[in-house]
Amino acid sequence: MRSAATTQRATVNIHHTAIVDRGAELGPGVQVGPYAIIGPGVRIGANSHVGPRVLVEKDTTVGVSCRIANGAVLGTDPQDLKYEGEKTHLEIGDRTLIREFATLNRGTAAAGRTTVGSDCLLMAYCHIAHDCEIGNHVIISNATNMAGHVTIEDWANVSGLVAIHQFVRIGAHAFVGGGSRINRDVPPFCRATGNPSPKLYGLNTVGLDRHGFSPDVRRRLKRTYRVLFQSQWHLSRALGKVTEDPELMCPEVGYFLDFIRNSERGIIF
Repeated sequence: MRSAATTQRATVNIHHTAIVDRGAELGPGVQVGPYAIIGPGVRIGANSHVGPRVLVEKDTTVGVSCRIANGAVLGTDPQDLKYEGEKTHLEIGDRTLIREFATLNRGTAAAGRTTVGSDCLLMAYCHIAHDCEIGNHVIISNATNMAGHVTIEDWANVSGLVAIHQFVRIGAHAFVGGGSRINRDVPPFCRATGNPSPKLYGLNTVGLDRHGFSPDVRRRLKRTYRVLFQSQWHLSRALGKVTEDPELMCPEVGYFLDFIRNSERGIIF
């Protein structure tokens, strides 16, 4: 009877059924589970765990202390007809958890890479497409799918079964409700939900409280939200009104305004 024991390569534990390319670099304490496949140009940081039946195809960097669960697929070719085989990358930060059957593609020539930050949670069956940029501390729930070139900033929380259009940007500390169809940018600090026509539903007050925003900053953000989205002024005029009010301006409000001014797809409101 064949033993299920792992094969040790220095301080790396590789199950005897796993396939690891000779060009892959595995840091100390890495564990590779049964039937996993790790291809060329892959680097996996110290103490990361690669679960059973995981595929890390090629040209992928995984940070330290990450966890990749059963059946996840990383570093595969972008699903973009413009892709012509150019060398691109997938980069994942430290302590990120990737759950079962999530799929993460490499970039295209447009950006050269797909990136996921540190301390993220990508739940089962979610899809991170080519050239997406995911910040730190981001949570993406089950079966959420995004097209290429999506940006999700730090501490954003995207619920399950959300479809995100290409080039959409979701701001820091935003919350997107489950089953939403996101075809325009979601401002930071806000809650958005709806399908087929998503709308804003105030500030993400629970997230702001959990992440330690002071009462003064929350008060300024709340008043800013009211001026921008609940007043009689056109959005461009409302932006000016907030900018001119010293009782509202602070770094967080400044970022809020800059996000809206720089939006290329338009803002959900």
